[in-house]
Amino acid sequence: MSFATITSFLQKIAPLANLSEKELQLLQTPEHILQAELDVDGKNYPAYRVQYNNARGPYKGGIRFHPDVHLDEVKSLAFWMTLKCAVADIPLGGGKGGITFDPKKFSESELEEISRVYIRAFYQHLGSEKDIPAPDVYTTPQIMGWMLDEYEQLMGRKDPGMITGKPLELGGSYVRDIATALGGTYVLEEAVKKLNLSHKTVAIQGFGNAGMNMAKLLSSHYTIVAVSDSKGGIYDSKGLDIGKVIEAKEKTGSVVGYSSVRKISNEELLTCDCAILIPSALNDVITKDNAAQVQAKIVLELANGPTTIEADEILFKKGIVVLPDILSNAGGVTVSCFEWQQNVRHEHWDAEKVKEKLREKMISAFNQLWSVYQGRNYNFRTATYIHAIKKVLDAERKRGRI
Repeated sequence: MSFATITSFLQKIAPLANLSEKELQLLQTPEHILQAELDVDGKNYPAYRVQYNNARGPYKGGIRFHPDVHLDEVKSLAFWMTLKCAVADIPLGGGKGGITFDPKKFSESELEEISRVYIRAFYQHLGSEKDIPAPDVYTTPQIMGWMLDEYEQLMGRKDPGMITGKPLELGGSYVRDIATALGGTYVLEEAVKKLNLSHKTVAIQGFGNAGMNMAKLLSSHYTIVAVSDSKGGIYDSKGLDIGKVIEAKEKTGSVVGYSSVRKISNEELLTCDCAILIPSALNDVITKDNAAQVQAKIVLELANGPTTIEADEILFKKGIVVLPDILSNAGGVTVSCFEWQQNVRHEHWDAEKVKEKLREKMISAFNQLWSVYQGRNYNFRTATYIHAIKKVLDAERKRGRI
C-alpha cells in the first residue's frame, strides 16, 4: 500500500474518529526521515530509516533488504508499525528501515559488510532508548548480530536492547522464530469463538516462515485444505498432511511437489472453498477484482497489506470479517518488545513464559478491538485503526504536543 493510499484512508476515517486538522496532519507526518547512500566496494546503495512516531515509546521496526525498497514503502511500513504497537499495547513507537539491493546476489561476507555500513550510517539515531530495529524481509538473526556488534563497537559499550531478533547467544528471545504465526493463532481462536464458527477449514497463501509456521500450529485443530507458495498451490477438501507438505517443499523447493492432490494457482486459492483464508505472503492480493469471489468467513492477514481498501468494502458487505495485519501479525513485534524488555532488565525468560505473555497480549488486543467494532456500521479494520490512532493521540496529548 502506497503512502498516498494510507493518507487518503486516514482522511476517509477522520470524521469517524473525530480527528482535527492538527491531529490528522500529525498522523500523516513522520517525525524523522533518515537517508544515506551506502558505499560498499565502490558501489552505492540507497538506505533508509523512517522514525514515524515515538509518543508511546522508542521507535520500533524492521530493516529489510530488497531490490524494490523505496522511501514511500518504508514510510508506509513505519506508519503501520506505529499503529501495530498501539494495537498490541506495547510501550513502543513506530519505525522502519531498508536498503535497496538484492541480497541473493551477495556473498555472506558482502552481506556482513553492507549490514555494518548501514549501522555506521545511522547508529547515532539508534539505541535501546531511541530506536530499536529488527529483522524484516531477507534479514536474519545473523544480520542482527552483525549490526549489534557494529553498534556496540561504535558506541564503546554494551547495549543488546538496541536491536531485536538476535541469535539467542546474543540476547535474543525464545519464540521469536514463530511469534508472528503464534500471535495470529491466538487472534484466530478468539474470532472463531466470537463468530461461533464450526466449519474450521483453512487456506493459507504463502508458505514462507509465517505461513508454514501457521500451518503447523493450526494443523492439529483445523483442517488445512489449501496452501501455496510463489510456484503455485495445492488443494484437498479432506485436508492436507502438513508434515508431508513441508517435506515436499524442502525436497522439491515448492509445495506443488506434494503429489496426489489438486494443483491450483495462487489466485484460485484466494477464492477456494474454505472458512478461514490466511494471506501470508504478498500485499494487494485481495482486490476489487476477486473480493466478491472470496468464500471464507474470516480473512486473517498474516502478510502486510494483502487486502486493498476497495476489496475491504466488498468483503464487509459480504459479511466477511477481515482481521487486519496490524492486529493479526503483531505477534512478531510483541515478542520483539519482550526481547527488548529482557535485555534492558538483564533477564532471560523461558519459552513458556514468552508464549503465555504473548497469548495474554494478543487476546487482550482482540477483545478491546471487538468491543470497539461491535454494533458499528464500519468494518473491523476501521475499528482497529480508530482504536490505535486514539491511543497514539492520547499519548501525544499527555506529552503536550497537541
